[in-house]
Amino acid sequence: MTSANNISASAAAPARRRPMRLLAPAGGPEQLRQAIHFGADEVYLAGRSWGMRARSKNFDRDQLEQAVRLAHASGVAVHLTLNTLMRDCDIDALPDYLRFVDQIGVDAAIVADLGAMALLRRYAPHVELHVSTQASVMNALAAEEYARLGARRVVLAREMSVREVADLRRRLDADGFSSLELEVFAHGSMCMAVSGRCLLSSELVGRERGASFGACTQPCRWGWTLVEESRPDVRRMPVEQDDSWSYILSSNDLAMLDHLDDLADAGVAAVKIEGRAKGAYYTACVTNAYRHVLDGEPASAWVGELDAVSHRPYSTGFFYGNPTQNPGRVEYQRDRLMVATVEKSVALSADAGSGPRYMTEVLCRNKAAAGSVLQVLSPREPIRECRLGSLERFDAELQTWVPAADLSRAMERYRTVLPFALEPLDILCLKQ
Repeated sequence: MTSANNISASAAAPARRRPMRLLAPAGGPEQLRQAIHFGADEVYLAGRSWGMRARSKNFDRDQLEQAVRLAHASGVAVHLTLNTLMRDCDIDALPDYLRFVDQIGVDAAIVADLGAMALLRRYAPHVELHVSTQASVMNALAAEEYARLGARRVVLAREMSVREVADLRRRLDADGFSSLELEVFAHGSMCMAVSGRCLLSSELVGRERGASFGACTQPCRWGWTLVEESRPDVRRMPVEQDDSWSYILSSNDLAMLDHLDDLADAGVAAVKIEGRAKGAYYTACVTNAYRHVLDGEPASAWVGELDAVSHRPYSTGFFYGNPTQNPGRVEYQRDRLMVATVEKSVALSADAGSGPRYMTEVLCRNKAAAGSVLQVLSPREPIRECRLGSLERFDAELQTWVPAADLSRAMERYRTVLPFALEPLDILCLKQ
C-alpha cells in the first residue's frame, strides 16, 4: 500500500464519538450473506432500479424483503441506494416503491436527487435519509441544508482531505448540527471524475450506458494510445513510453485500513467499502480485514489481506493530498483464490495421538488439488492455514459420497477432514 504523508487531523479534530460503523457492499444475496458473516455493521444494496451499479445482481422485491429480515436478525442495518439521476418517469414510479421500502423495514435510503428526497420523506417516513456522495457535499453549509431537509447522514464527496473532513465536522458541531452523521469511502475503486459525474461512457458507448444512471462501462480503465492524425497507422505511441498501454484516466484504488484512527479523529461516523459490482470473496475478505482493525487489532496484521483480492495498486485517495494515477503497468492483481465456502463442520472422534478433527462440507468454487495448503477466512479469527486432505464429492445421481482427487467441479459439494471447526460461510483460499 502507498503510505500517506505524515498529515493528521488531530489539530482540528472534534471530540471522538462512538466507534465508527463498518458499511459493506452487497451487490447480490451471496455478497449480503458474506458481509453479514464477516462483521459489517451496515450493508448497502440496490433494488432493480435507481442504483448506481445496474450491472450487479441486486435485489428484486422479494429478495429485498428477505435481505432486510436476514440482516436485522444479525443486528445489521440495511441501506438502500436510490442515488441515480432521476427523470420525471423515475419520480412518477418512486412512490409505490418507497411505500414498499418503508413497509419492509429498510433502515436508510442513500439519495442524491432532491425530488427523490422529498418523496422519501412523504412515502417512507420511517426510512432515514442519507445523502449520496453523488451530491458532492464538501462544505458544512451544504450539509446543514440537507439536514434541514431531513438528512440523518451525509456521504461526503471523495475529493476531501482528512483535514477538510475534520473542519466540516467542527463547523457542523458549532452550528448545532452535531447529530448529523458523516460517512466516507475508505476502500475500493476510485473514479477519475468528480464524485463519479462522468460523461465518457454515455458519449463513447451510448446514452443507455450513462455513468450517472448506474451503467458505466468504465472507459477510464481502457488502454489509450496517442495517434498523429495524418498517419494514424504509423505514428502511434503509448502516452507513457514503455511497453504497455497507458491508462491515462485510470486512478489507483483507495485503501485507508492503516489510517482509520485519522478518520475517527476527524469525526467520521461510518466508513464504507466500495464494491457492489464485485464478488462475494472480495466482500468477505475486505470486510473481514476492516472489522478486525476497527475492533482494535493492528492494521499491520491485516493490510496483507487487501492484496489477496483483485485490485489496482493502492493509494489514500484525496485524504492526504492528490490521488495517484495507475500508469497501466499494473492493472488488476491478487495473490489468493477462493476455492470453497463452508457449508457444515462436524466434530469427529479423535484418533489416538491425533488432534481435533472436523468433517467439513464445502461448496466448490475453484480448483484445488488434495494436499494443497489452504488459508481459511473466519470472522473473529486470524488467518489460519491447513492442508487439504483426501476428498469426497457428493454424487447427485447416486445420492452418496464418492472419492475425489481434487476440488474441481464448481458449485458441487465436497467434504474433507480439517483440524479445526469452521462455520457456514467461512472461506477456503489457495495462495497463488
